[in-house]
Amino acid sequence: MNLPLYDGGVASGLLSGILFGYVLENAGFASPRKLTAQFRLTDWSVFKVMFTAVIVAAAGLYGATALGLMPASGVFIPTTFFWATLAGGALIGAGMAVGGYCPGTSAVGLASGRFDGLMFMAGMVIGIGLFASVFEPIKGFYFAAQGPQGQTLAQLFGLPAWAVIGGLIVVAAGGFVLGSWCERKFGGPLTAEELNEDERGVVVETIEIVSLRTN
Repeated sequence: MNLPLYDGGVASGLLSGILFGYVLENAGFASPRKLTAQFRLTDWSVFKVMFTAVIVAAAGLYGATALGLMPASGVFIPTTFFWATLAGGALIGAGMAVGGYCPGTSAVGLASGRFDGLMFMAGMVIGIGLFASVFEPIKGFYFAAQGPQGQTLAQLFGLPAWAVIGGLIVVAAGGFVLGSWCERKFGGPLTAEELNEDERGVVVETIEIVSLRTN
C-alpha cells in the first residue's frame, strides 16, 4: 500500500508545494522583513517554522516507512560535497540577508503580489544560468571534499532513526528557548499589524510609480 499521490511526479510535488506555500504565507514569510529580522535575531519565526517543518517531515517519513506506506528508497538522499556546500551556503545566505527572501519565500512573495519577490526570483534564474555557464571550469572545486554517499544521519552515526528524531527535537527545543529570549531582549517578533503596514506601503509605492510612469 502506498500513500495517496505517492507517484514521485507532478501531482504529489504540486500538492506539497501548495501546502508549503500556504504555511509560509500564513507565517508572514511573504514579507522580506521576516527573514531579515531573523538575521538580526529580533524575530525567530523563520527558525521556529522551518525547524518544526523538519521535525514533522522526519517523523512523518519515519512513520510512513515503518508502516510500509512508502519504501525507504523512495526519498532521494544526495551526496554532500563540503567545499561546494560551504561556498553555496555562504552565497545563498548573503542573498537572503540582502534580499530578504529565500527561494521558497520569494515565490510566496510573488504570489502575494510583491514586485520585489519577482525581482528576487529573476535574480535566482540569472544566477542559475551563470552557474551553468561556468560549471565546467569549477567542476573540480564542486566535486572536491566528497562526503558520505547517500547516507542519512541515522546511517552515518549508526543510530536508530527515532534517536535522531529525538535529537532534533532537543535541538529545536533549545532553539525555541534561545529564540524567545532573543525576541524579548531585542524587541520581539514582527506583529501582523506591522507586516500589514509594510504591505500597504508597498501597494502605495507601486501605485505611485505606475502613476508617475503613465503621466
